[in-house]
Amino acid sequence: MSASPGSLPPLPATAGDEGAAALVAAMESAAAAIYLLSATATEPVWANARARRLGTDRDRLPLVNGRPAAEVLETVLRTGQPETVCGPLGSGGPVATLMVRPLRVADGRGALLVLESADATTDLSLWPRPPADGVEQAQLSLLPPSLPLLPDLRLSGSYHRASAVRAAGGDWYDAVALGSGRVALVVGDAVGHGVPAAGAMSRLRGAMRSSALRDPSPSAVLGALDAFAAQMDDVEGASVFYGVLDAGTGDLVYAAAGHPPPLVVGADGATSFLPAPPRPPLGSVPGTPTTVSRQVLEQGSTLVLFSNGAVAGAHPAADALDRLVSVATAALAAPGALDGDGGHDVADAIAEGVRSPAGWVDDVAVLVAHRREDTLEPLQLELVATPAALPGVRRRLNNWLTAVGMGEQDRVGVMVAVGEACANAAEHAYRGSEPGPMSVTARVDVDGVLTVTVRDRGAWRPPDRDPGDRGRGLLIMRQLVDRVVLEEEENGTTVTLTLRLRRTPEVGEDRPSASADATVTVDRDGPRPVVRVGGAVDEFGAEQLRIRLLEASHGGTGSVELDLAGVSLFSSAAVRVVLAIARIGRDEGWRLVVHAPEGGITRHVLEISGLGGLVDLR
Repeated sequence: MSASPGSLPPLPATAGDEGAAALVAAMESAAAAIYLLSATATEPVWANARARRLGTDRDRLPLVNGRPAAEVLETVLRTGQPETVCGPLGSGGPVATLMVRPLRVADGRGALLVLESADATTDLSLWPRPPADGVEQAQLSLLPPSLPLLPDLRLSGSYHRASAVRAAGGDWYDAVALGSGRVALVVGDAVGHGVPAAGAMSRLRGAMRSSALRDPSPSAVLGALDAFAAQMDDVEGASVFYGVLDAGTGDLVYAAAGHPPPLVVGADGATSFLPAPPRPPLGSVPGTPTTVSRQVLEQGSTLVLFSNGAVAGAHPAADALDRLVSVATAALAAPGALDGDGGHDVADAIAEGVRSPAGWVDDVAVLVAHRREDTLEPLQLELVATPAALPGVRRRLNNWLTAVGMGEQDRVGVMVAVGEACANAAEHAYRGSEPGPMSVTARVDVDGVLTVTVRDRGAWRPPDRDPGDRGRGLLIMRQLVDRVVLEEEENGTTVTLTLRLRRTPEVGEDRPSASADATVTVDRDGPRPVVRVGGAVDEFGAEQLRIRLLEASHGGTGSVELDLAGVSLFSSAAVRVVLAIARIGRDEGWRLVVHAPEGGITRHVLEISGLGGLVDLR
C-alpha cells in the first residue's frame, strides 16, 4: 500500500547551513515529485510533498513511456548508470520526464528519482500505475532472454500479452543456436490462459530445447514433444511450428503440429506461406507420424513465424492472413528496418500491427528471421600505436559492429574493451622508444562468436602489485567480454577478446534486485589478496563477487584466494563466477584457492558442481 500523505518526515538540513536549508525547502515545495531511495529499503528515505501525495510505495510508481519507474530505478541501482525516460504517463496520459541518478545514502547505494509532468498542474494522484499482474511477469520471465546473433541472419522476437488478463498466457517463441551456422526456430501456443498456461509453455519450451540439443531434426523433436504432451494434461493440445535453418545456405527443414505455417517475404517483396501438411496438435493423437518439409530461404528473404494470436479476431480466416501479410511487408519495407541494428524492432512492429483497436484478442508471439544478402568482411586495421589512433579505431569498429547487427549498448561494451587493449599497446608496448605498429582485427564466425585481436610488436610489462588507478585494462576487458587471452611473444604482445553475440528481444527482462545480504571485501595484508565473502550470495551478490575477484587479481593476471567461511547461501550464479575466475587463472598460469569449511553446505555445493579439478578447496 502507498504511504499516506505526510507520513515521511521532511529531510533535515545541516544545522547552521543556510544553503542546505534553502535547498531542502526548494525540493520540498517543488512541482516535481522527488524521491531519495536506498537499495536496501522498500520505501524512500525521503520524499517531497508532491511525491508523498503520489505515494511512496516504489512498486506502485507510474509508467513513463511504457516503462515502470520502479524498473528504471532497479536498473540504475544495479548498473550505477543514470537514466532518463521521457514520454506519456500510462497510455495516453500527459507527457512526463523521469530522471534517476545514482548516489550514496547513509546505508550504502541509493538513487535520486525525479518525476516531472510537462503540465505542472497535473494531479499526481491520477497518474496511472503499472498493473500488478503476475501472469505477465510469469510469461515474460519464461521467454528467451536473448536471441543468437549470427553474421548471415537477423533474428528479432516480440511477445505481447492479450489485453484481457483472463485471455493471457501461453504463446511463446524461441531460437536455439545448434552450431555450424544452424539455428532452430520455434513458435507455439499452449492450451489455456493465465499462469497455468505459462507454466505449460515453460515445460514445453524446456522439453523442446532438451530434445533439440540431442537430435535437432524436426521428426525427432516433434516426436519427443508429442510423447511429452501425451503424458502431461496441461501440455496436451499445444500447437507448435519447429524448423532448423542453415543461415549460410538458407536450407530450411521444418514440421508443424496444429500450428499455422510461417510467412515468407522474398527480397522482391513477394509473399507466400510455407507449405505444411496438416497434423494434429501435440499429444492429441499419440503416434501421429511427422511429415518433414524442406525449402530454401533465398538471400534477402525473411521468415515470419507467428502464434495463433497474430491471426485471431478477424473473420474470415483469409482476412486475418491478408492483414498479417500487409503488416509484415510494411514493417520489413520500412527504411532501415533490416540494416545494422534496425532489425531489433521488426518483430515488435509486426506484433503491434496486428493489434485491433480494442487491443490484442489473444497473446501474440512473433519471431522474424531475415537472411542477409551482403557478406560481412572481417575488419582489419593497421595503425601506429599512439593515443591519437584510438578515436579512429573506435569510429571504424563502431561502424563495423553496427553492420554486424549489434545494439548500441552491446557495441559500447566491446568498444570499451578493445579501446583498453589498444590503449595498453599505445602506452606501454613501446615505452622508451619510437611508437611502433599495432594491428586490430575483428571477425564473426558462423555461430556468432566475435573475436577481436589487438597485436603490437613491443614488450609486455606485468602490472604492479598495487597499480592504484592505473593498470586496470585487463580487469575492464574481462568485465565486458566473455574471454580475454593475453599472449606474451618474443617480438610483441597479442590480446584476443571473444564474445558470443546475442540480441535482446522486445520483451520485459527479469532483472535481479539489489541485495544487502552479501558482503564482499578484499584483504591485501597477506602474500596474495584474499576476497572474503559473507552472508547470502544471490545473483546480485555474485556480480559483486566477480568484480572484487577481478579487482584483487588485477584483471586475472595475478593469483588470489577466496574465503567463503562466512557464506550462508551460495547460489548457482555465484558458482558460475567461481568457475569463470578459475578458468581465467588456469589460462594465466595460476590456480584459485577457495576456503570453504569441511561439511558445510557451501563446500558441498562447490564439490557437486565439479570445481575440484579447477580450484584448490581448503
